[in-house]
Amino acid sequence: MASIWRYILAGLGLAALLVGIVAAVYLTLPQSAPGPDISRSKKTANGLFVASFEPERGVIRQGELQSWLLTLKTAAGVPVEGAAITVSGGMPQHDHGLPTSPQATDYLGDGRYRIDGVKFTMSGWWQLRFAISAAAGSDSVLFNIVL
Repeated sequence: MASIWRYILAGLGLAALLVGIVAAVYLTLPQSAPGPDISRSKKTANGLFVASFEPERGVIRQGELQSWLLTLKTAAGVPVEGAAITVSGGMPQHDHGLPTSPQATDYLGDGRYRIDGVKFTMSGWWQLRFAISAAAGSDSVLFNIVL
């Protein structure tokens, strides 16, 4: 009877050892870095505005000039009219800028601005930064786009 208990205890000890080894391997595996925030609506850096950004035709197209819509509202939800907007950006992992010079070309009402001249020449992680100057003040917002 004592030898049965010895085998049971040895089995439990071996199981505990295996669990410890698996836990150690799992905890030492390299962790993948989280991807960029790809939300299409967010507060600006200083919280003056809420910005939304989307392709005008609803689909991101690689290799084609396209128009996007930037919608700006105050923190209270009032559409921002008469804003001066400049656009910059590029591919942070490739360390280069945009292949075109996107510009805010039209105010469409209700805080919506058409941004013309957007072109993504390759797949990957792109960033578009908007510097915004309006009656409420100056602020900026950064959007990440992953193709």
